[in-house]
Amino acid sequence: MAAIVDERELDAGLARLEAARTWSPRVVSRLESMIREGDDAALFRLNPFTLARQRDLDPTEAVDLLLHATAQGLLEMDWLLICPRCACAVESFTRLRAIERQYRCPQCHNEYEAAMDDFIAIYFNVAPKIAATRYQRPETLEPFDYMFHYRGVREGYRPDGQPYIDASRAAMRAIGFLEPEATARFAFEARPGLVAGVSSDTGAGFALRVDGHPGAEPQAVALAFDGDAYQPVDVPVAPGPVQLQIANPTRRRYVVAMLEMAPDQDDSFLRFDPYLTGKHLITSQTFRSLFRSEVIGGAQGLTIRDIAILFTDIKGSTALYQQIGDLNAFQLVQQHFDWLREATVRHGGAVVKTIGDAVMASYPDAASAVAAALDMRLAAERFNRGQAGRAVALKIGIHHGAAIAVTLNEELDYFGQTVNVASRVQETADAQEICLTGEVWGYPGVQTMLRDLPTRPGTELFRGIGEPTTIVRVGPAPG
Repeated sequence: MAAIVDERELDAGLARLEAARTWSPRVVSRLESMIREGDDAALFRLNPFTLARQRDLDPTEAVDLLLHATAQGLLEMDWLLICPRCACAVESFTRLRAIERQYRCPQCHNEYEAAMDDFIAIYFNVAPKIAATRYQRPETLEPFDYMFHYRGVREGYRPDGQPYIDASRAAMRAIGFLEPEATARFAFEARPGLVAGVSSDTGAGFALRVDGHPGAEPQAVALAFDGDAYQPVDVPVAPGPVQLQIANPTRRRYVVAMLEMAPDQDDSFLRFDPYLTGKHLITSQTFRSLFRSEVIGGAQGLTIRDIAILFTDIKGSTALYQQIGDLNAFQLVQQHFDWLREATVRHGGAVVKTIGDAVMASYPDAASAVAAALDMRLAAERFNRGQAGRAVALKIGIHHGAAIAVTLNEELDYFGQTVNVASRVQETADAQEICLTGEVWGYPGVQTMLRDLPTRPGTELFRGIGEPTTIVRVGPAPG
């Protein structure tokens, strides 16, 4: 059943979205049809890559579409901390600043670091003023829908390829709500092994250890839950019918599921369909432009396991200012910033900041950074033709590795050795030269991309970095 749509609000939002930028043909209409025709589940935790696949969109444009739709009030962003073992949406935030660095899954009780590369995921929900869905009122959901859809994500798969949500349904012996100041009752058949009581609302759980001779008569098991723990937490039962009652004297409602755990159950990470990660989002120029107020909370920042950092500078810029005058040189530098930004956006990156005549940009992977660097150099070469005395001698350096995403001067920025090395590598580059570290040179696809260009490997010893750094210098194409 399609969601109830407010036609006036939808039409107004779509008009603003159409005007926000130039879109490929029928892109906005695809989002419109999804909102008008989609049921509640389709409009909850919308994945841009799933939308791209289902509606025949370019994935990058699909991300931009949902970001612009959010900026125009059609959608809302949902930042999630995901458990990689049980697909639980451990925490849901409307803003990046609320995400914490460490978190614990209430269902499987494992602890994780919130890395921007994988465990932080961004989805999109239809805005309540545009359409009313039952997920906007989670208290009305059925227990399974609440626990595995509202408090989880749909994209997880077990190592054997089975969707995690299907495996959970198959393992489930019972599920229900513990209503406040009431006693809930469950009846199910227990088989030898372990039945675990888990919840997405609280880290408390319990275990029924099923062993011994099967019994014909139902076994009565009574538990009490005080909001922090179950008493008793571990109960032996015999195989056969079980009648379980759980008293909840608190004033809050909780969900609880009884899952049969196989003795050899795999505890490894799930495989997930592609979703929009925190790293992907903060390396998007569209996100940085539309949501400048999004900052990372806390003093520690958030971990990024692998990000590519690119620095550029203009060689001899001081002499250029002297030759053509401050005003002309300033205008030229501003033009060159436009080329660099355009090349960065074309290859899925974002300009982090400008520093004098220099640019710092970030990319989700090293191959994208190298492709952008080649694009930048070609733009400079095209500009320099016929520009006697006004040539832009571009220098570029690239490195990739771990970094910390932080907020500096109210802007998203990056900190760490990867950033330091990328900056030093750029400093070693000559005019129209791209310098890569050995890590970038070895990244999949990079050497193929550079096979027709002259390259010269070497090493540099940078101050503050103990070991020599491998550098590959990439010159312009011959002729």
